[in-house]
Amino acid sequence: MASLRVAEIFASIQGEGRWAGTPSAFVRVSGCNLRCVWCDTPYASWMPEGPAMTVAEIVSRVEGLGVRHVVLTGGEPLLFEPIIALAQALKGAHVLTCETAGTVFRQLPCDLMSISPKLANSTPGVEAGRGWPERHERTRADLEPLRRLLDEYDYQLKFVVNPEGAHRDLFEIQELLARLGGVPSERVILMAEGTDSETLTRRERLLAPVCIDQGFRLSPRLHVHWFGNTRGT
Repeated sequence: MASLRVAEIFASIQGEGRWAGTPSAFVRVSGCNLRCVWCDTPYASWMPEGPAMTVAEIVSRVEGLGVRHVVLTGGEPLLFEPIIALAQALKGAHVLTCETAGTVFRQLPCDLMSISPKLANSTPGVEAGRGWPERHERTRADLEPLRRLLDEYDYQLKFVVNPEGAHRDLFEIQELLARLGGVPSERVILMAEGTDSETLTRRERLLAPVCIDQGFRLSPRLHVHWFGNTRGT
């Protein structure tokens, strides 16, 4: 019987993107093909944990939470084939969002594909382990699955940006959008990188004029402002 390793299942309020403020159930699948240096869920990527659960067990837990919106997140949920069966089991009764870095393509029922392509600011150093910096850089830059996701789904593109950092995040975003072509600016969402409310607020203020100038959307990370950088939120 197909199963997924699941780090956590919980109900909270969506803190980012199109449906920010919406009560939702989150299913966090463990396992990732990237090693973002600023990853805020290492227990689902750098150090994946959690039990193997069947699709029926996951659906039962979600139904018990009693909310209509469901977010499949990770880690990288699209890595695992059983995510298709899980999406099929949830879609009829729920509004379904799938969060992905855009490095894997799968065909599954989904109301919103929330895609967060990783910029150079995500690439780890030697602390990631032998071969990981090169693997991360090669994987994050593969545009073929990203293009397929944009063609097949209703989507939003979320970028984690540090306007105070040494990387040229905004130039890299513009370059990527030019290579993709045809992405409406209102589908592009900038989010400040940070794990505490003070840092996020300062950086969000710096990103506001950029969004006004470029026609992008600025998304807070409300769950961090409300609950801190904690699990189950």
